[in-house]
Amino acid sequence: MHFGKRRQIVSTQEAALRPAGRPFLLLIRAVLNRKGGHATRRTTTTIRAFYLATGIAGGIYLPYLTIVLGRDHVTPGQIGGVLSFGILVAILAQPLWGAFVDRYRKVRLTLFLTALAPGIVALLYNIPSLWVIAFAAALFNLFAAPQAPISDSYAVDHARRAGASYGSIRLFGSIGWALGAYAGGLFLARFAPHWLWIPFLTVSALTALTALTFPGRPDTLRVRRGLFNGVGEVLRDRRFGVFLLGGFLASQTLAAFNSFFVVAFRDVGGPISETGMAFLLASLSNVPPMLFASRLINRVGPERTMLWATGTYVIRWGLMVAFPVPPVYIGAQLLHGLSFGLYYVAAVHYVSHLFPQDLQATGQSIFGMVVGGLAGIFGNLVNGYLLEWGGASAMFLSCVVSTALAAACFYFIVRKPEWHLKTRPASLTVDHRGS
Repeated sequence: MHFGKRRQIVSTQEAALRPAGRPFLLLIRAVLNRKGGHATRRTTTTIRAFYLATGIAGGIYLPYLTIVLGRDHVTPGQIGGVLSFGILVAILAQPLWGAFVDRYRKVRLTLFLTALAPGIVALLYNIPSLWVIAFAAALFNLFAAPQAPISDSYAVDHARRAGASYGSIRLFGSIGWALGAYAGGLFLARFAPHWLWIPFLTVSALTALTALTFPGRPDTLRVRRGLFNGVGEVLRDRRFGVFLLGGFLASQTLAAFNSFFVVAFRDVGGPISETGMAFLLASLSNVPPMLFASRLINRVGPERTMLWATGTYVIRWGLMVAFPVPPVYIGAQLLHGLSFGLYYVAAVHYVSHLFPQDLQATGQSIFGMVVGGLAGIFGNLVNGYLLEWGGASAMFLSCVVSTALAAACFYFIVRKPEWHLKTRPASLTVDHRGS
């Protein structure tokens, strides 16, 4: 449906507030999702609560994992190697998780395990042995890795049926990450890093309980074809290969931020107590782009949206190379939403459109395997050694080059009209019944 033709019937009171109040009304309407029956609204609220809880759990622990591991003279390069080993295990397991969910519909059980198990495994990170830490990283990622693609698949499917926007659901994960990262920084300012597993496990347990309240997915999504037949059709699509290459090049730079920003920030003179502010700004900057990403994608297409997002990545990392001082390191994270936020929403919907309806979890798992798995391994290894060898500027300079190449991949897709999505996924629409 053409963006300009979608109009929302509003009340007399709302109409009286136009035009000044219309953006605020659109924001509230999108966030609260007043459309749909009681059961639909309850499911939407449950999914948003799950994203919020997973965001808080991840924000509390993951940005500070290098601090937890960086004891007993463990170098950034060794940390990168250990984390990469864990991601390698996740790569091997992730497609199997997706296929399991697509075939047996065990969404609640899977999300329960992916939420609770990492909180328990985090205890092993406190044992001062690289072998134990490597085992813990493997076990941690074995359960944590499938959480994002499976929850994204569930959220996109629900958004399609409920007339909601995937971005208005996913943004709660960013809000949670912002709160968690800020709280984690405050916690570490008062307690030793080896106690960080306590709040992480607490929130992880609450997240797991939230997953048990999910309703089952509809029977209309039961598998109707062989797994490899459906996946093979997509893997033979050349545009999917270029899309994955661009996603790999962009996403590997996130390891520089997610895994090593705390160390880099400390190297340029920033106190650890302020790292939480950087993560807070980064995550909160996701909210507006994710909320309105569907409107942008409907207007210009996911291809151009991903191109613009990777171009913003170049600016973001470039600022940190040109001005390696704490205030710029913090301020540059305001571009996180226009880079990661826009790219991620567009990419998830792009995958949702390319894969058959009965292989959605598998499709998101393959996407996650490349941009989260392979890119994570490469990013942790390369960025860890660059940080150790040349400092923060060398690491972020490589990020500038990598995201510029990613932008070139998406520019190539944009320049080939026959590679554009012919129709937009229903879940891209902010409101199917008009707006």
